[in-house]
Amino acid sequence: MAAAPSAATSPSVVAAGTRTAPVRGWRGLAQRPWWPWVSRGFAAAFFLLVAWLLFRQARAVEWPEVLRALRALAPGALAVAGALALLSHLAYGTFDLIGRHCTGHRLGRDTTLGIAMTSYAFTLSLGSLIGGVGVRYRLYARRSVDPGTIGQIVVTSVLTNWVGYLLLAAVLPWVWQPPPLAGWATAQWHWQAGGAALGAVALAYVGLCAVRSGRALTLRGHAFPLPRWPVALWQVAVSAANWMLMGAALWTVLQGQVSYPAALATVQLGAVAGLVLRVPAGLGVLEAVGVALLAGGTLGQDEVLAALLAYRALYYLVPLVLASVALGLAELRLRHVTSAHDGHG
Repeated sequence: MAAAPSAATSPSVVAAGTRTAPVRGWRGLAQRPWWPWVSRGFAAAFFLLVAWLLFRQARAVEWPEVLRALRALAPGALAVAGALALLSHLAYGTFDLIGRHCTGHRLGRDTTLGIAMTSYAFTLSLGSLIGGVGVRYRLYARRSVDPGTIGQIVVTSVLTNWVGYLLLAAVLPWVWQPPPLAGWATAQWHWQAGGAALGAVALAYVGLCAVRSGRALTLRGHAFPLPRWPVALWQVAVSAANWMLMGAALWTVLQGQVSYPAALATVQLGAVAGLVLRVPAGLGVLEAVGVALLAGGTLGQDEVLAALLAYRALYYLVPLVLASVALGLAELRLRHVTSAHDGHG
């Protein structure tokens, strides 16, 4: 005899016992057997469109002129931009120090900073799943940090990265107006209103941390740890500093021929475009955004593209090479320590 359904049983459960009634309306689309194929088809078409646009733009570029502009870049400007890129990577590394403060794990500050900077370099070039999660998880786990703590560190790092971004996105429309793109332009107050909405999210986060006073926020049975408000302010400040250093590195490569807010906007919009398009390292996306925003006036397309390629080399490629070497040395050291421990055992 089948047991009578309890009062807690969901009304979507049918008499058969295990099968749930299909969700009606647009929310039920994801449950249709054909939905995965449709969504994948849209994604494939979107990627093909983006690839075609990038290929079309690349064909229109006078690459010999770009190479000539690259050779003309001042070595001093490249050196300063490289130093600013290093400072930016260091600033990002402190995100995991915030995670260390919040979780209380016992790894040293230098080790934590090294893990964060190594994972960041892989995140930039290979995506967050490999760098932000995979490399970070491996390096922490090999040092006996438990998975729950690692997950909280990752979430803290991601949150820190974007709260500062949102704050700067609120400030930029007051000091910079994007040029008309493809003949389309919008009023300055539209940008300012949108930026204010984004900045309000960052301020709301700090306010929520102040109200909760370190108590976790529970939503649908899931607890989300929140730091106290001084730590939240720390997150906003160091994140904003990191994004500003990225903009400063690009502005330096451009040798001050565009305004600093324009360079910062290029970095921020390029980051979001690369995130939305899921292109590894934003390859081609940052360049397309930069040419659209910066070319014209005192700088031609070739000069802008040359500066963006130099910036990519300094901020993406060089750190990736260094991080690969650091990861390899760390793996060899840990294997040596493990072998020595097993030998004594």
